Amino acid sequence: MLASHADRDRAVDVLRAGFAEGRLEKDEFDRRVSRVYAARTVGELALVVADLPQGPAPHPGPVAAVPQVFLATPRPAQNGRAVGSAVCGLLCLLTAGLTGIPAVVLGHTARAEIRRTGEDGDGLALTGLVLGWLSVGGWALFWLLLIAVDVLD
Repeated sequence: MLASHADRDRAVDVLRAGFAEGRLEKDEFDRRVSRVYAARTVGELALVVADLPQGPAPHPGPVAAVPQVFLATPRPAQNGRAVGSAVCGLLCLLTAGLTGIPAVVLGHTARAEIRRTGEDGDGLALTGLVLGWLSVGGWALFWLLLIAVDVLD
């Protein structure tokens, strides 16, 4: 994978930390920094910093082939209730609105959990809420109109 400017900056930060801790001499530090800026791939960057801890604190265990600093950060998990809310909201069209109330309940609980835990899925929960409330409101309007017509007759 080709190295980005951010990858190079992270590698130079690791080198700076190693120099500040006394792990590198000035000339070694300068040579490695020039190798970082000449590197084209993430693998080349990993080789430049492979013998250094990944930051100011010592790194326990063996050095990985690709340092942790270059790995992608994991995405947060998708909230299950948010998915359920979106599914129930979409099923409102097929079930004549019977899944509207579960979509609303799941949507509100999902958004509360997402705020508390930092999971993904707020858009799904919001979709379920909107579709669920539209279904509940449509049914309420239908029954009100049906009662009004019956009262007027």
